[in-house]
Amino acid sequence: MKGIFVTMEGCEGSGKSTQLRLLAERLDGAGIKYIMTREPGGSEIAERIREIILDGKNTAMCDECEALLYAAARVQHLKEVVIPALKEGTLVICDRYVDSSLAYQGVARGLGEEYVAEINSFALRECPPDLTIFLNIPPRSAFARKHGADKDDRIEQMGESFHEKVYQGYLSLIDKYPRICAVDCSGTKAQTSQKIWQLLVDKGIVRG
Repeated sequence: MKGIFVTMEGCEGSGKSTQLRLLAERLDGAGIKYIMTREPGGSEIAERIREIILDGKNTAMCDECEALLYAAARVQHLKEVVIPALKEGTLVICDRYVDSSLAYQGVARGLGEEYVAEINSFALRECPPDLTIFLNIPPRSAFARKHGADKDDRIEQMGESFHEKVYQGYLSLIDKYPRICAVDCSGTKAQTSQKIWQLLVDKGIVRG
């Protein structure tokens, strides 16, 4: 029996952490077996790679190195955590996945979708998401809501122009991949949470 793989995407400050927490509470209440994980990270080695990627001191990191580190962390995470859980029939909810690399490194960094897809070929081939939820809110609104960028987060500190490119990258992916569903998260946390739950119901992942 194969489990279901759901990923959640969004620009910085879109509220992913909050929505994942609220989703976990609803899944717990419904008695649904699941695991909640994240990228980069989710396993010991991948978490160490995450520290390198996000460290605000690593300003000299080149774009290709960044993309390859994300891909390396992803493979480790998949083999250690995601794939075993899916084989057991578990619902896997992941905070970010390969679409982040396509939007951030492929589009915003200018490396191109082909390059990013190539270095993430294992993930795209062996473990494509069944559903990707994109929290749709423009970067300017998202950062205003979280009162600015985290000074210790190298990615958040990239500036408004960079994050606007990320946002446009996500919008282009929605047009290409039907599995990506945009959820308007301009309303309250509770309203967004309900929209996400209803999407999971509509897709047959949970019962209404």
